[in-house]
Amino acid sequence: MYIIPAIDILNGKVVRLREGDYEQATFYGVTLEEMIEKYQSKGTEFIHIIDLNGAKGDFSNQKFLFDIINKSEIKVQYGGGVRSIEKVKELIDLGIHRVIVGTQAITNPEFLKDLSSQICGTEKCSDQIVVAIDVLDEVIKYSGWMESSPIKLMEYVDRCLDLGFFRFLCTDINKDGKLGGASVELYQKLLDHSPFIKLIASGGISSMADIEDLQKIKVESCVVGKAIYENRISIDEIKAWNLKALISF
Repeated sequence: MYIIPAIDILNGKVVRLREGDYEQATFYGVTLEEMIEKYQSKGTEFIHIIDLNGAKGDFSNQKFLFDIINKSEIKVQYGGGVRSIEKVKELIDLGIHRVIVGTQAITNPEFLKDLSSQICGTEKCSDQIVVAIDVLDEVIKYSGWMESSPIKLMEYVDRCLDLGFFRFLCTDINKDGKLGGASVELYQKLLDHSPFIKLIASGGISSMADIEDLQKIKVESCVVGKAIYENRISIDEIKAWNLKALISF
């Protein structure tokens, strides 16, 4: 299992939200460029960046973000307001390693089908596209976690699998930003339903013990953000874990 450090950006600054609430943002005294340099110098090859402005349809951060990303060789998993085929194409052309799609995939039944046929095809979709599933008490939420989808969780997973999408970023909203531990039971249910999916766990991770719990149920990777900024997990620990994971792989 691989640990992916997370960097959330709001108004050009590094932040972490609590339960996705923009009114509960913690701003950190470090820049995106400094964080990328720190991760890369410690041997991290892959990071997770969310443009929180983009998630609300404001792409004012994008030039700033990509000026910095393009200076680095680090691979980026990127999300935030990706709601059109054209935006996915643009991000891939800009060198983004994986693009995260969420709201549009839920609200537009044709979006994933078009994405599969126009961008990646059924064999490559899991390499380039990550389907975000944000869950509150097993109800799928979207549009900044303000709206609820009538689609059942496992039904949605099956729909994505049928179109060739096998990599999912699952966030338990109840856990997000609270450092109260990962939602192991939720991830176990998903893996019991579809053991072959590539599952990325997100939300609540507070310690290396939480990461060990996730490894036991065989999630592919996990996203860690606040625990790093709050000094619960060090970058050196992430480096050591990821090196061991790559050797084991």
